[in-house]
Amino acid sequence: MNYRHAYHAGNFADLVKHAVLVRIVEYLKRKDKAFRVVDTHAGIGVYDLSSPEAQKTGEWRTGIGRLVEARLDPQTANLLNPLLDAVRAVNQEGGVLRYPGSPRIARHLLRKQDRLTAIELHPQDAAVLKAEFAGDFQTRVIELDGWLALGAHLPPKERRGLVLIDPPFEKEGEFERVVAGLEKAHHRWPGGLYAVWYPIKDHQAVARFRAALAESGIADIVDIRLEVRPPSPEPRLDGTGVILVNPPYVLEEEMRVLLPALADLLGEDGRGRAAFTRLTGEDGRAS
Repeated sequence: MNYRHAYHAGNFADLVKHAVLVRIVEYLKRKDKAFRVVDTHAGIGVYDLSSPEAQKTGEWRTGIGRLVEARLDPQTANLLNPLLDAVRAVNQEGGVLRYPGSPRIARHLLRKQDRLTAIELHPQDAAVLKAEFAGDFQTRVIELDGWLALGAHLPPKERRGLVLIDPPFEKEGEFERVVAGLEKAHHRWPGGLYAVWYPIKDHQAVARFRAALAESGIADIVDIRLEVRPPSPEPRLDGTGVILVNPPYVLEEEMRVLLPALADLLGEDGRGRAAFTRLTGEDGRAS
């Protein structure tokens, strides 16, 4: 699956991933102590929704386009407001002309004592990202293979924070690579909070991925997923998921509010469905 993000920015998969991201960052902010967000596949920071790539697919219209127009109940709105505020911050003239990627959303939410490390391998994208954060002493942009960062850049000196792993899934074996990367990172920093985005397209591959994580021995893994349609006869992006290691204790309760609302909003013809599933317990055993 080729997931060049300019084509898909602001789609339903982004909304699920970023809804989880903001809830984690907001949880980390409950303590005064500084934390760091490490984004291993950071992209370019902000995406132009009027670009030929975004216009070709139009996926943002059934993602962020729906969300900004939605009438949300107060509880759901409260949980999504940090994300919507980040979207408004890059659209100060109004409307939705741009969509912030995960590093820009994370940076928008940080306090003065917190830090962001944004890692991007693609030279042109890394250059754009460096320009986006030029002069920002709280953000460090590194041109590097994000998978290498799971060794070299962990643990951060703050010893608190989130590692966001958001690979493009352009190559075969990416699910296996995620499992291996998580095992390596968790060995170096078992107390870190990890979030891994993944696409639901090859349903059998996703089932094997979840099974491998359940048998990995890594403690405290949960799986958040949302499908906008039933499995397609031809390969399509039917859904999206986020794997979390060491999730905040409040997250399950928050997702019980957010996931049904997002499934209703983003699902096709009322067929959206979502789930919050524990894969391993605190002892590392499969649940």
